[in-house]
Amino acid sequence: MTLRFGYKASSEQFGPNELLRFGVLAEQAGFDSVFLSDHFQPWMHEGGHAPATLPWLGALGAQTSRVLIGTSVLTPTFRYHPAVIAQEFATLGVMFPERVILGVGTGEALNEVTLGLAWPDPPERFQRLKESIGLIRALWRGERVTFDGTYYSVRDATVYDRPDREVPIYIGASGPAATRLAGRIADGYITTSGKDPALYTDTLLPALHDGLSKAGRGVDEVDTLMEVKVSYHPDRATALEKTRFWAPLALSPQQKRDVHDPLQMQQLAKQLPIEQVASRFIVSTDPDEHVEQIGRYIDLGFRHLVFHDPGFDQEEFLHTYGTEILPRLRAKYGQ
Repeated sequence: MTLRFGYKASSEQFGPNELLRFGVLAEQAGFDSVFLSDHFQPWMHEGGHAPATLPWLGALGAQTSRVLIGTSVLTPTFRYHPAVIAQEFATLGVMFPERVILGVGTGEALNEVTLGLAWPDPPERFQRLKESIGLIRALWRGERVTFDGTYYSVRDATVYDRPDREVPIYIGASGPAATRLAGRIADGYITTSGKDPALYTDTLLPALHDGLSKAGRGVDEVDTLMEVKVSYHPDRATALEKTRFWAPLALSPQQKRDVHDPLQMQQLAKQLPIEQVASRFIVSTDPDEHVEQIGRYIDLGFRHLVFHDPGFDQEEFLHTYGTEILPRLRAKYGQ
């Protein structure tokens, strides 16, 4: 089995210069990829950050030579016109050939509503995402493109600087409709760990395979990326406490779906006990047990695991993973 192990750079928790240093260290530590979320605002107001993703990816690409770099995820439907994203990622693809991934999703109110944008219901957001992917690919594949969609249009548009090999598009999803779409049209599928196991086995993976089947595609034609939330430390109390900054992740989708203010998100999260805060994370004190828990997602069929550590000492995390966890994973599952 060919596996890839990535690093999730926490743009909601660190400023751009710190993140850049961590991304470079991740390559040195043996990670295969570095992904960054695209947020206009963070989950937490106090101590939060939200550096612009696109210039940061360019800086990371220039300071590394091997790792894949990309978004997990960016919303190409509200803050950005899809044609602008087509141009931006084509440029990144020219500068860093075969190293760039465009991860996209339907978006969150936190990023869009604060800019005065109307926040439609999920069905419209889904249709916007589907249409935006079609427009991005049309611009990558054609010249003098005219596109008249329901939501987006261009007239006689050309992306002049394009890589020899098209940038792969991954769709991030936590529901069956977008997951099925990933199986039909995407180069990769992104989802996150720490949810009810039945969601993966009974809903998401069947939807992915249904999409693949409908498009006549094989399982190996779509990269399956799991963003794995991990908190490893020899002391359990420390491992639990590391997760506190990311308490909003433990809120239900209904609680946070329409929240656009980090202050409000922060207040909601403060009400959660630490055990609930940590519920989305693999919390471990033993490296072998840690690897065993991570292996559950490999057993489900995910081939690209991107690790998100919630702590503030990311250098310690990168060193620990590079010396203790990644070698164990590669020894056990192959590379």
